[in-house]
Amino acid sequence: MADPWLALEFGVDPAERIAQVGAAHEAFLAAGAAPRRVREVVRRSWERSARLDPEATPPVDLTDDALASYRAAHPLARVLPLFRDLLGGIAQDGAHLMAVCDAYGRLLWVEGHPGVRRHAERMNFVPGALWDERHAGTNAPGTALAVDHSVQIFATEHFIRPVQRWTCAAAPIHDPATGRLLGAVDITGGDHLANPHSLALVRATARAAEAQLATDRPVEPGVVTVTALGRDEAELRVDGRRIRLGRRHSELLVLLLHHPEGRTGEQLGLDVYGDDRLLPVTLRAELSRLRRVLGPELLNSRPYRLHGTVRADFTTVADRLDQGDPAGALDAYSGPLLPGSDAPGVTRLRRLIDGQLRAAVLAAADPALLAAWTATPAGADDLTAWQALARALPVGAARRPLALARIHQLATEYDLPRATLLQRPRN
Repeated sequence: MADPWLALEFGVDPAERIAQVGAAHEAFLAAGAAPRRVREVVRRSWERSARLDPEATPPVDLTDDALASYRAAHPLARVLPLFRDLLGGIAQDGAHLMAVCDAYGRLLWVEGHPGVRRHAERMNFVPGALWDERHAGTNAPGTALAVDHSVQIFATEHFIRPVQRWTCAAAPIHDPATGRLLGAVDITGGDHLANPHSLALVRATARAAEAQLATDRPVEPGVVTVTALGRDEAELRVDGRRIRLGRRHSELLVLLLHHPEGRTGEQLGLDVYGDDRLLPVTLRAELSRLRRVLGPELLNSRPYRLHGTVRADFTTVADRLDQGDPAGALDAYSGPLLPGSDAPGVTRLRRLIDGQLRAAVLAAADPALLAAWTATPAGADDLTAWQALARALPVGAARRPLALARIHQLATEYDLPRATLLQRPRN
C-alpha cells in the first residue's frame, strides 16, 4: 500500500500531477468539494483552510527583540545545533530551506542559501510568521502540526496560490517526557523534494531531536506522565515507553487524575456516560481493561483511585495558575482537554481549564500572553482576547494590524457594531 503521507507514488509524472491537482484546487475553490484524485490528507486540509483567501500572505507575528526572546526561551532552541548538523548541508545547497516552527505554526528559524531565502520572503516564509493552517492553509509544517504526523505537501497541493511553486516535507516534534507537541522541522524547496528520502529525513531529524531532548532530561523511573491536552486520545509515558489509550480509557484516566481522593463506580458512570441507568458491569469491564494497561499497583478500587506518581499536562496548567504563573500555564497548554470527548465530567473540566487560563491571560494584559492565547484553538475566535491584544499593543506594533483585522472579521461573523470593537468590556 502506498504511503499516504508521501506526495507522489513511484513513476508518477510530477508535471502531470501538478496540473491534475491544480485543476482540483480550482474546482474546490469554486464548488467547495475536492475530486477523489486529491490525497485524503490534502483534501481534509483544504476543507480546514476553506475560509482562507487563496491569495493571502501568512502574517508576521513576532519580530526583532520579541522574536529573539521567544526563540531563546523555546525548548527547540536546545536542539537547533542538531537541526543544523543534520539539515545544514541541504539548507546551504542553493535549492532548499530548513525551517523550525513552534506548536502554533510560528516560524522560529528559517535557514538556507540567501538567494532561496529571498524568494521565500516574498510569501512571508520568514522567522516570526504564522504558518499554521488557519493563517497559511495547507503546507507541510502547518499540516504536520494539524494532524500530528510527518507529511509532504507538493506544489499545487498547497492551498495558498503563492506557495504552490514550492514543495515541502515536515515532521512534528514532541516533548519526550510529556508528549506535548513542541513544533515541527521542515525542509522546503522545489518539486524534486517529492520523494521518500525527504520525508524520511525530516522524520529521522525529528526523532533525533526528541532523543536529544530526552537525554537532556533523564526519565524518572516509575513516574507516569499523561498527555491529554489538544488530543482526543491520551498518551501515557512509563519508563520511556509510549502508550496510547482509547477514548473511553482516556476519559476515565483524566477523571481519576482530577479526583485524586477517588471516585465510586456510580460517580464515574455519571461523569463518563451521564446516565444513572448504566449497568455497573459495563464500567467495571472498562476499568478492568484500564487496570491491565496501567498495572494493578497504579489503579485501585473501592473507591477507584490512582496511586504512585502520575503527572499530567492539564494538572500542570492548573498548578501553574494556582501559583500565579499564567505564562507557565500557557506554555504547558497545548489545546483543549480531550476535545473530541462529550463525557459530562470531561466537558466540565475542559471548560474549567480553558476558562481559568483565559481569565488569567486577560487579567495579565500582557501582549505576548494574549498573542499566544489567540493562537490556540480555544482563543482563535475569542473576540474579547483579540480586543485586549489590540489595546495592549502600541500603535506601531507589527502585530496590531493583524489583531484589528481579526477583530473586524469576528465582529462581522457575530454581527456586532464596529463602533464598539475596541471598547473595554463592562464589569
